Amino acid sequence: MQPDFIIGGAPKCGTTSLHQILHQHPDAWVARNEVYFFDADDPIAHGDFLGVEDGELSWRDPSQQAFRDWYAARFAEAPEGALIGEDTTTYLMSDAAPARIAATLPAARMIFVLRDPVARAHSQYWHLVRSGRTHLSFERALSDERSIVLGSTYAPQLRRFREALGPERVHVVLFEEFNADRQRVLDGVTAFLGLAPIAADDVETWFNRTRYPRRTETLLRLNRIGRHLVPYRYARHFGPGAPLGARVGHRAYRKWSGFVSNRILTEDAAPEDMRPTTRRYLERHLSDRNAGLSELLGTDLSRYWPGFTQ
Repeated sequence: MQPDFIIGGAPKCGTTSLHQILHQHPDAWVARNEVYFFDADDPIAHGDFLGVEDGELSWRDPSQQAFRDWYAARFAEAPEGALIGEDTTTYLMSDAAPARIAATLPAARMIFVLRDPVARAHSQYWHLVRSGRTHLSFERALSDERSIVLGSTYAPQLRRFREALGPERVHVVLFEEFNADRQRVLDGVTAFLGLAPIAADDVETWFNRTRYPRRTETLLRLNRIGRHLVPYRYARHFGPGAPLGARVGHRAYRKWSGFVSNRILTEDAAPEDMRPTTRRYLERHLSDRNAGLSELLGTDLSRYWPGFTQ
């Protein structure tokens, strides 16, 4: 089986909620977890998936039949006749994904959820902190963790998808509109997919509760240790055949992550906001990286995103 639609990004933009809502639709089915197929060899988005064995690089190749069979198996549980979907938020960051998706899934439709790029970047930083991937301040992580800025670079990536698939197969949702008028946004999504409308009041629409540390520095210090375990987080993502060392590392990461979740992430709000100078920098830089985005989407995004000028 293959998917009929893909929620392709962006990370930290409410895609989990959309995933779960569509999975509750009686005529749709969405694979349980993010799949990471069309960008599995991307060293920026998925450095954990690349390995070095005896000095030789190893990676997941989406063109290899065994990996393609693994991908098809992700949808084996889909009910007959259901519209099948997958959700991988990093596809929007990938230069290679648009052409690969167009070649492999010639009729599939793409849905993207976009958020104020500054707020999204800050949210992704906290995701990296919570998962142990960085021990740096937000300001230092901007240059060390390239995915923070790349994940908020929407315009050039959307153009690639529209060129590869055709604009009629690409649908964009604004996170801010999704929160303000969920029913109208859902009506647009179901119409795009050819599904019957679904009432927002009839489905659970809030997921992925976010927790924060009481003190940022406490978790950043812990992450100096945890970041050595993070590469094993997805050791079992592609199946049980991981080497023994990777399986041991995966168990160690799970224990460390459980400790952080239960003992450190105890607050409902971030312990501090973004520094004003950092916000000014990101508003200018991310506006310029998204030049022409308002025109591309046919809406004035400055109405939703403070400081956005494109």
